[in-house]
Amino acid sequence: MGEPSRTINMEELMTYSNNLIEFLKEEKDIVGLKHFLHQSSALQTQCDKDLNEVQKSIEDYEKKIDACKQKAAAAESELVINEIDELERQRDSVEEQRQTIKKFEQDDLRAQMKLSMYASVTNIIPYLDDPSKISGHIVERDKKVVEKFEFDPSKVTSFDTCNNIWKMISLS
Repeated sequence: MGEPSRTINMEELMTYSNNLIEFLKEEKDIVGLKHFLHQSSALQTQCDKDLNEVQKSIEDYEKKIDACKQKAAAAESELVINEIDELERQRDSVEEQRQTIKKFEQDDLRAQMKLSMYASVTNIIPYLDDPSKISGHIVERDKKVVEKFEFDPSKVTSFDTCNNIWKMISLS
């Protein structure tokens, strides 16, 4: 059984070979085939060259993308560090302001305590709002009397002002 199919294949092979020989008999066909073979080889070489260039370009772009990602990460990190530094400076500034306010409050409390002590010793409550004049009230708690006083330093000497205040203190 294997024999008849073998002859058929041999016959087909012979027919194909004969057709090929007939086709290649003419020299122009051989030249044409050589020409197509040469063009095919040149095209394959150009394709290989283009493929290598494209692969190199892809690698270059991948490197550039990685570099950009690293720069972006570094810039983001630097930005975060700068924001943290700025927040720390603001925190320090707020803390300094808080300390300054606390000191002013303590100074104000001391001044109020001094003023209260001076008032209890001298029975005088001075007005400190206007530095161009010396003024205040004399308070007598027992008699529930309040007397206003005012001296103009441009019209009265410091010595006279001091004596007048001593007189007011001794009368109360």
